[in-house]
Amino acid sequence: MIFLTGFPGFLGKEILPRLLQRDLNTQAICLVQDRFMQQAKDALKELNKRYPNINIYSKVELVVVDITDPLLGLGDSYSSYAQKVTSVYHFAAVYDLDVKRELAYKVNVDGTRHVLDFCKKCTKLERHHYVSTCYVSGNYKGLFKETDLEKGQTFNNFYDETKYHAEVLVKNAMNAGMPTTIYRPAIVTGDSKTGETQKYDGPYFMLKWLMRFPRVGIFPTIGKGIENTMNIVPRDFIIDAITALSGMKESLGKTYNLADPKPLTIEKIGEAMGKSLDRFIIKTPLPVNGEQAVWLFKKLPFIPEFMGLPTMSVTYFDHPTDYDTTESSKDLASVGIVCPHYGDYLDNIVRFLKANPTISSKAMV
Repeated sequence: MIFLTGFPGFLGKEILPRLLQRDLNTQAICLVQDRFMQQAKDALKELNKRYPNINIYSKVELVVVDITDPLLGLGDSYSSYAQKVTSVYHFAAVYDLDVKRELAYKVNVDGTRHVLDFCKKCTKLERHHYVSTCYVSGNYKGLFKETDLEKGQTFNNFYDETKYHAEVLVKNAMNAGMPTTIYRPAIVTGDSKTGETQKYDGPYFMLKWLMRFPRVGIFPTIGKGIENTMNIVPRDFIIDAITALSGMKESLGKTYNLADPKPLTIEKIGEAMGKSLDRFIIKTPLPVNGEQAVWLFKKLPFIPEFMGLPTMSVTYFDHPTDYDTTESSKDLASVGIVCPHYGDYLDNIVRFLKANPTISSKAMV
């Protein structure tokens, strides 16, 4: 039995049918916040239409939970679920770069601790699958390996910081014998084929900014922004990768950086956005680095408000880290999965954005 957190979130919704397809005898328990239960029911209805062979209603149980509660909000059912579960997929997290410290720790760190405690109670546990982020690297300078974690790095926001502390907990549990695989997505954008997404954040902020200009777009850069890379991956790659890797025996005990091995530089991203939007791009270097830009945005909040750019997101345009993908690229290549480059599918992202302008940038919290 599968135990899935983070449904019906951006990744959790799409991974569910893929896991059920792998074994049509599998059942799943999806942990859902009470406030998102109707959205979860709607998601099941949609998935049932898209995957008629699964008969998803007979395979999935939606359970109201609270991962900030030591018993996950399961109460008296906690032990009975622990006796049935064979696989735990922990996707749930607060993904918001401007999130407050208290909330981020409560959900991302304490929530992960509570899921790990549940795993320890699972008498039939075969594997714990934890979804982290490449940005546990913080401000580490240089190549961040898949085996790296505690490198003395600092952090620009509480999302990255709390995901780091959560992964430390997971690594400790792994080292103590818990069968685990860790997946670290880079910046996840919409589906590479359809452009579909649930939320406009990350690169979408710059796309929406450039769309304000009729013909000529101003593309500001900071620090060594033009030279630095921004590692962007599409949702379908992440779903394909986790589906494949989670079914491999050889992935047990590994950590995977699910990133583009050859990401575009900020300069090339600007050019690609201009091409997809049919805008002439004027790159405008600003004489500040990421940290200074955050300070400026906080002092002059009308700037990020005018640009539609969250204050803490600006540091990703001056990010000093590159991501090693040796293990992920090797294991995914064995099943024919390769990360597509952002510029190759950006037209689909833009097409969806133009057709669906009202989708929110708010996190599910």
